[in-house]
Amino acid sequence: MSTKFLSGNEAFAEGIRLARPQVISAYPITPQTIVVERLSEMVEDGSLTAEYVHVESEHSALSCAIGASAAGARAFTATSSQGLLYMAECLYYAAGGRFPIVMMNADRSTALPWNIYGDQRDSLSQLDSGWIQAYAENAQEALDLALMSYRIAENEKVSTPFMANLDGFILTHTYELVDIPAQELADRFLPPYVTENRIDFDSPRNMAFSAGPDTNFIFKYKEHKGVLAAREVISDTEKEFAEIFGRKYTGLTENYRTDDAEYIIVTLGSIAGLCRETADKLREKGVKAGVVRIRYMRPFPNKEIADVIKKAKAYAVLEKDISFGNEGTVYTNVNSALKKAGIEVRGSNYIGGLGGRNISAEDIEKIYSSIADGAEGIEFIGIGGDENGE
Repeated sequence: MSTKFLSGNEAFAEGIRLARPQVISAYPITPQTIVVERLSEMVEDGSLTAEYVHVESEHSALSCAIGASAAGARAFTATSSQGLLYMAECLYYAAGGRFPIVMMNADRSTALPWNIYGDQRDSLSQLDSGWIQAYAENAQEALDLALMSYRIAENEKVSTPFMANLDGFILTHTYELVDIPAQELADRFLPPYVTENRIDFDSPRNMAFSAGPDTNFIFKYKEHKGVLAAREVISDTEKEFAEIFGRKYTGLTENYRTDDAEYIIVTLGSIAGLCRETADKLREKGVKAGVVRIRYMRPFPNKEIADVIKKAKAYAVLEKDISFGNEGTVYTNVNSALKKAGIEVRGSNYIGGLGGRNISAEDIEKIYSSIADGAEGIEFIGIGGDENGE
């Protein structure tokens, strides 16, 4: 093992190197470009043996990865924002074809107005595409996710593409000390990719075919079951990861000081660290504050969310997203989890960080104070306004 001072992008690239992808399809877009740049350097200097394909667009990048996976190769690509939206057609092809591609997405605002800074509207807009979606908090988790994502996606029970999301600039360009595992340990954790879902001239099969109403429904049901199967596979993968590398992860969610929490913020991504710091500060003042970080938006942690929030007096979902004309997408999912569990706890939705706008510790402290005072509904941090935009 070695320790290096890396950005989130560089850490993820190191994790992909350790995973030994056979095909990398690359197209640059801010703030993701550093990932594919570093991988190109690794291929050039021989530290990674892979076919590196510089394609002409993001649509082509995922199309290339689909073709590589269909040939039985371990494939990787990366994108961000408008690039992810340009890929949208191919996202459904990859998921429907059950191709376990891994893609890193640098979360970034979508146009218009044009903006290169980080919110999470790009990835959250694609929750229905059939991909597993994970959200890293720091560079170490980014590297570890790069390794674990292949192990999860390629499991025969899952066979589903994996989107690992890193907050643009806040995580992709922030430098931290990161432990890089030895290649032999990575190889022990992640064996070479083997699949029957590939083109085989000795054993021909029909792939990427049309299916009418009588069978299409069944394929979609199986696709759904594959994403659900990832729940158990994620747990098993993290247990083995801890045994080999000594770092433990907590499944679909990560809870902080929630055992006796009366007021809980639910969030995802890098902002969770500031939420935890604020919760600690409020605890010193006698406020029983806690934090739930959603690590996976798909499969969604319905039970985990309900089991924690049912003990609280109130909760708030803090997210960098808005489904225009309704509410934040994360809040919709959290609220659904509680309703399905029959739990009635007062909840609020706080929208912040759109276009990279700063969310401060003071903002988070105000959220805790507001829900303690009985706040409900939707509020845009720093602007105000209710669910009607007034």
